[in-house]
Amino acid sequence: MVFRFLILSDEVEDFKREIQIDSEATFLELYEAIVDSVGYTKDQICSFFICEDDWSKTTEITLIEMDTTSEVDSYIMEDTRLEELLEDEHQKLLFVFDYMTERSFFMELREIITGKNLEKAICTKSRGEAPVQLISFDEIDAKTLTTEIGEDFYGDSEYDLDEIDKEGFDGFGDSMMENPYDDDRY
Repeated sequence: MVFRFLILSDEVEDFKREIQIDSEATFLELYEAIVDSVGYTKDQICSFFICEDDWSKTTEITLIEMDTTSEVDSYIMEDTRLEELLEDEHQKLLFVFDYMTERSFFMELREIITGKNLEKAICTKSRGEAPVQLISFDEIDAKTLTTEIGEDFYGDSEYDLDEIDKEGFDGFGDSMMENPYDDDRY
């Protein structure tokens, strides 16, 4: 079987890649095909995440062994075949390529092609320039880091910040102090 993946970026509007790869290939081979198709270096920590339909992460597949606890299954790209974790068309994945800032590509398993095999992954469609591989924290868009509350905070343009006070937290008891560090314990 062959898996056909669509890869998009929320940073670059016209960016699109399509990768076809054999279902028996490993996540490492998929990683290499993606990195080659966008011209990234292979010296960065990255991960795939299997996602729910709403893009919430469920299973992580890492480039190198990172999990030291035995409570959660640990998947490494080199040892995990695509067909082990992917079985349905339209399965969603994230490929986190910039671990420090959590920048990623959005992926979808668009089609499962039966009766066909591939020796090597191929990029069948390539449109637009990929976002830069790494950015520093200083370059991150200020909008994503702002703590200012805009006019449409929770959809209410008449929202009043003064409404947030200790009286607004009913049910938390009467022990709320003006400054909790005034207590002799601190």
